[in-house]
Amino acid sequence: MLRILFSYSAIYSTKFFCLFLVIYILNIQAQTQCPSPMVDHSRAHERVKIDKVSGKRFEIEGLLSEPIEAYLPEHSFETDSLRLLIHFHGAAYVPINAVEKSRKTYFLASINLGSGSSVYEEAFLKEGSFTRFINSIKDSLTIILGEEKNFSGVYLSAFSAGYGAVRAILNQPDALPLVDGVILLDGLHTDYVPEKQVLADGGNLNTEKLSSFLNLARLAIEGKKVFLITHSEIFPGTYASTTETADYLIQETGLFRKSVLKWGVLGMQQVSEASKGKFTVLGFAGNSAPDHIDQFHALFKFLNYLD
Repeated sequence: MLRILFSYSAIYSTKFFCLFLVIYILNIQAQTQCPSPMVDHSRAHERVKIDKVSGKRFEIEGLLSEPIEAYLPEHSFETDSLRLLIHFHGAAYVPINAVEKSRKTYFLASINLGSGSSVYEEAFLKEGSFTRFINSIKDSLTIILGEEKNFSGVYLSAFSAGYGAVRAILNQPDALPLVDGVILLDGLHTDYVPEKQVLADGGNLNTEKLSSFLNLARLAIEGKKVFLITHSEIFPGTYASTTETADYLIQETGLFRKSVLKWGVLGMQQVSEASKGKFTVLGFAGNSAPDHIDQFHALFKFLNYLD
């Protein structure tokens, strides 16, 4: 290619050579930003099964852009007080499996709105929207069951892009008091500042988008909320990884990340943890797509942290 470039006149050869260098450098940068092989065969990557369930399963329409998949386990039928678990993003059978196995009496509202965190965030941007949402969920459950149930606690879990809804909810002054606990499954991201400039190249995190989570972490350390973060080692490259955002929260709360090496649920390999009060961060090995999905399918295990 260089021979072809230098066969032109000096002026054009200089222009084309510079263009070639720019393209080459950008290509190298793009490659270094995405080192993940996106496949893995060293871990088991077990998956929960789509089992038949004995509880009551139904859809709630009209509250969001997509129907809400709701589920009440059979062992929750007789109680007058339920824990409401609102899960964002991922096939509904996974959180259904989680509440089915739980020792607690949950009512599940599973929400899938599409791809990207923005679709989840936009659904709860309006002030007061979460409070109205909770009331509507309760009214729908009353209609389905023919009797009124009370919510003894409200808990949020989110996988991957679903964290966008959690961020929007936590930013609502009237919503935070309603939320008793949050689980983020390999899903807490923010931008780099300047845009797409990674930390290794002198970039910084856009911490404004992490402020509501930092506030929640501090409340959890004080024992006022429950906050669990799990993350893989995936490095997106163009925006902050879940490891980097977890590191920020750990640093700002004065915690220390301890190295561990032990088997987790479904064949996952835990490599680090940090915890104080009711705030916990669990780090797991892996930078592939299956490692990402592992965290979602392990919800039934992580749900125990809300106890």
